[in-house]
Amino acid sequence: MKSKIENCELKIGAHVICYMFHDIYMKLLLIKLGKAYATIRREGIFRGGKRVLLFLGAYFESIVGVKAGDILFITPGVGDSALYRAHNQAEELRTHGFKVSITMQDNPFLVGLSKKFKIFVFNRTLQTASTDKLISEIKKQNGEIIFDTDDLVFDVKYIQQTDHYARMSHFEKKQYAKGVGEEILKDPYVKVCTTSTKFIAAILKEYGKKVFVITNKLSSQWVAIADKLLENFSKEKEGKKKIRIGYFSGTIGHNKDFATISDALIKILKKYPQVEIFLAGPLELEKKMAEFSERIVRSMYAPRKKHFENVFSCDIILAPLEIDFFSEGKSELKFFESGLLKVPIVAVRNSTYENVIIDGENGFLAESDDEWVEKLSKLIEDSKFRKEMGERAREKALRDYTTQNSHSNEYYAYLKACIKKENDSSV
Repeated sequence: MKSKIENCELKIGAHVICYMFHDIYMKLLLIKLGKAYATIRREGIFRGGKRVLLFLGAYFESIVGVKAGDILFITPGVGDSALYRAHNQAEELRTHGFKVSITMQDNPFLVGLSKKFKIFVFNRTLQTASTDKLISEIKKQNGEIIFDTDDLVFDVKYIQQTDHYARMSHFEKKQYAKGVGEEILKDPYVKVCTTSTKFIAAILKEYGKKVFVITNKLSSQWVAIADKLLENFSKEKEGKKKIRIGYFSGTIGHNKDFATISDALIKILKKYPQVEIFLAGPLELEKKMAEFSERIVRSMYAPRKKHFENVFSCDIILAPLEIDFFSEGKSELKFFESGLLKVPIVAVRNSTYENVIIDGENGFLAESDDEWVEKLSKLIEDSKFRKEMGERAREKALRDYTTQNSHSNEYYAYLKACIKKENDSSV
């Protein structure tokens, strides 16, 4: 009789546990499984599988590596957005004396972290029972909640109109059924937002929030990688006869961005037989590019070290974008990533790039096909000019876009005031 009761209790307990974790895991697990499947299907078992294993390692690190401190970043995953908006921001804040940790939102011990920090930065997190409970606990303790984003994904009317969304798998689309983090953004308790560009900041201010523009930045590790490449391989690179023009799409959904300059690139390929195109990421080319397939080098996902090696292998970097509302919010990271390696860029003429590129000095801005052809031609034909532009781009990257040389003093002062308030209230 006793054993039957014990078995019944075990079954009930298991059912309760499954119910508790159902919302946390089923929603996020389906999305992550869908992403993993799409990645392996797109990149093959070896490359795609390697990415999935890297994610699993980062996931467990986000659970066991959390140490109590001042600020906790909560992220949905380990992609470039999490690297720039959480990991690199954390490094920046540590240089200014803050104690910072990072975790993923599907950490099974997430709610328990509410008592270990004073400030919580939610970076593009999805709403689940777990995040709702964490936010509720933070409010009980009068903790600070900051909403962070580097894209217009918080409003479905922007994200669901993009080519990126159209090409997502069924499970990937689930995370955009509504605005990512919109419930946090619209919560009256949340007074402050951080974002990557002035364009997005202006939109966030319409929600009645105080907004700090915290630009994306390069980590110390990335700077060290670039320094070694420049020190060891610059002379070897100068001896090349081919001119490599690179485009790094990063994620699916950049086909239309690249298509805005495909006619200009065809003219360049016809004009300069020494030119080849390096394409990184899951980009689908238009049929008219097939004529030049032997001069197009393809690369799928690459870890960060390899990514910078790929950028360094290029002589010119491209940063085209569709001229639409969503694209206008994109940050200038292509400029400072290539600039770090002294590789000049030709970028779309929009508000973000106009704020950082002095046309003809540390980069080029282009709008029409004729302008793209003209400016690419200048860089192809004049190696001395190309080198000088790259050097000026590196100066700008090191001055304004590294975690060790940051200029967000007003934001640091705000964070310190929040921590002091929390410390005073606990005395």
